Amino acid sequence: MATPKKGRSASAQSKPGRSLALILIAIAALTGGMFASGHTKPRLGIDLAGGTSITLEAVPEAGNEAAINKTNMDTAVSIMERRVNGLGVSEAEVQTQGRDNIIVNIPKGTNSEQARKQVGTTAKLYFRPVIATEVSGGAGAASPSPSPTGSPSDKPSGKATDKPEATDKGSASPSASPTTQGRAVTDALKADATPSASASDQAKASPSPSASGGAADASKLQEQYAKLDCTNAKTRSAVGDGVKASQPTLACGKNSQGQWQKYILGPAEVDGTDVDKAQAVLNTQTGAGWTVTMDFTDGGGKKFADITGKLAQNQSPQNQFAIVLDGDVVSDPYVRQALTGGNAEISGNFNQQSAQDLANMLSYGALPLTFREDSVSTVTAALGGDQLKAGLIAGAIGLALVVIYLLLYYRGLAFIAILSLLVSAALTYTIMALLGPTINFALNLPAVCGAIVAIGITADSFIVYFERVRDEIREGRSLRPAVERAWPRARRTILVSDFVSFLAAAVLFIVTVGKVQGFAFTLGLTTLLDVVVVFLFTKPLLTLMARRPFFANGHKWSGLDPKGLGAKPPLRRTRRPAAPVDTKEA
Repeated sequence: MATPKKGRSASAQSKPGRSLALILIAIAALTGGMFASGHTKPRLGIDLAGGTSITLEAVPEAGNEAAINKTNMDTAVSIMERRVNGLGVSEAEVQTQGRDNIIVNIPKGTNSEQARKQVGTTAKLYFRPVIATEVSGGAGAASPSPSPTGSPSDKPSGKATDKPEATDKGSASPSASPTTQGRAVTDALKADATPSASASDQAKASPSPSASGGAADASKLQEQYAKLDCTNAKTRSAVGDGVKASQPTLACGKNSQGQWQKYILGPAEVDGTDVDKAQAVLNTQTGAGWTVTMDFTDGGGKKFADITGKLAQNQSPQNQFAIVLDGDVVSDPYVRQALTGGNAEISGNFNQQSAQDLANMLSYGALPLTFREDSVSTVTAALGGDQLKAGLIAGAIGLALVVIYLLLYYRGLAFIAILSLLVSAALTYTIMALLGPTINFALNLPAVCGAIVAIGITADSFIVYFERVRDEIREGRSLRPAVERAWPRARRTILVSDFVSFLAAAVLFIVTVGKVQGFAFTLGLTTLLDVVVVFLFTKPLLTLMARRPFFANGHKWSGLDPKGLGAKPPLRRTRRPAAPVDTKEA
């Protein structure tokens, strides 16, 4: 039974070229993918490439100043981080500063304008019924005109439906019918004014079933609506300030033609916290293209079913609901029936980016606090560049010392170690370059430190294996059996050591944020690559080199000279007396 086992072992040992070919093919594929994608350099973090730093200040709501506390600030940081970074490993930093400030650092080259827009829209998310809307003033503004009932437009907000097979019609065309606000005023408009009436006619025709104070507020809101110019940035920024969720409000938003729309919106019916999950989906079955699906919580599903059931009975535009984030209408889909399934789909003329943006806002738009942009500054990469240069010099010195040590102590074996280090460096560089566009990984100073530390981890694996081989030679074995007998013990030691390093990196990545995560991620990545290189390159290469006379005969410059290692002759390869006994017993 022993003979077949030895035969299989010898066969496995005789084909180390397979492992070498595998890792070389992997390097070639990664390099080819790097050049094919056009990303030939790792993406740099804000400390190395520069970028934008945004300071956001928490604004207390009237009578609720106690809401600015550590719990709510930490929750806001978590939501903002997910909104900017998604679930990947990017280098955008979100952290608190003091009691009521949040600092957001967005690296250059990461679509900073889009990221700034994402983090800038940090107010609470609401679903409000649309009572009136029309194109706002300016050169492109159109005068109020009747709206064809049920006529779809090409607004990207699309139609809301609770079934995926909904058509890809957009939201209804803007109507020129502004109305007085509140539930009672809305009901009065339904009874006494048609959607096609002009704003002035409706204002005159609208009775006031509420108290005189409510009528005065409604009249004031209509006057503000008539004067509202959403094309003016200063005017837009003041829209909705100080308005509670339970009150009607004015809002602005852009349509698919790039024109500003102005809105009169009713009290919020659904809160952003009622959305459990939202995602962009490419709907190929119905031909709707990109759509946004929403899943509501149990309570949110009931509230959404109630409001959509009421809206479905109205004429345009009062069969629409506006998704309002930070005072801006990001979508205003219409409904034809009550959506009672606890989920909904918004379809229309979306592209992938606009669908993902809306889904991101719906998923991460509900913050416990309201923030305003306090300052925006550009971060220079000069300081980080100097630190990177110093770090690279330190890394080069450390690497040079490792190579010198290997040459002096291991001599010929240093050739194998240096080649292994080069293979590890090639894998690390190509993977980091590809991870930039794939998961938004950005290389910062701590990440560079992690890569430098990995040099020692990789060198340690070589030393463990080389010392095991030398121990076998000291015991009297020749090189080829020494290489194979040393491997199982060295392999266990290497795996345990790398497992501890990887576990430390994983824990550090989980419990930290920002730049320290870059260090942990790089350390974990290079630790995994160390295992790959040792198993698929270092060991097979040493097996091949053991067949060369320079190493096999124990040349004094090979690092494996038996006399130099203190081996006591005769070597075990000359001892053969046990073979006849084994054969006879068999």
